[in-house]
Amino acid sequence: MNKEEKDQVIEALVVKFNETKNFYLTDTSSLTVEKTNNLRRLCFKRNIELKVVKNTLLRKAFDRLDLDYSPLYDILKGSTAVMFTESVNEPAKLIKEFRKNDVKPSLKGAYVEESFYIGDDQLDALISIKTKNEVIGEIIGLLQSPAKNVLSALQSGGGKIAGIVKTLSERNA
Repeated sequence: MNKEEKDQVIEALVVKFNETKNFYLTDTSSLTVEKTNNLRRLCFKRNIELKVVKNTLLRKAFDRLDLDYSPLYDILKGSTAVMFTESVNEPAKLIKEFRKNDVKPSLKGAYVEESFYIGDDQLDALISIKTKNEVIGEIIGLLQSPAKNVLSALQSGGGKIAGIVKTLSERNA
């Protein structure tokens, strides 16, 4: 690969990192061609873009970005595949599901929701991260719950009050 081709790859990575705010760095080195193809198919089905990238080119792309990605520099060793995603936890779920049959891919690190996650031991933490829509749904549910309770109490209480008034009016009559 000549210098011009390397620059094109770096620029393409810079564009991709600017477009996609969440990404995972994985090690897929020991996967067979068949298993790698299966992983790529699963990624495609879940709207995750998987790219195998040279570590030196990846680091140069990080250097050209506005954010400081230096916490990820130490993990740029060996084979590195980048999973670009809009979902915060879908790649983590995919990795865990895929590893039921294999020990790879292993998680090297991730940048999700403006936070760094380094190491394979962070996989469960990444799986438990809720998406923006899930958090909004929970908040709406929590906000609706007290209102429903008040309305329910008023409706049931209204029936009781009407019954008491009716009983009192019958007694006085």
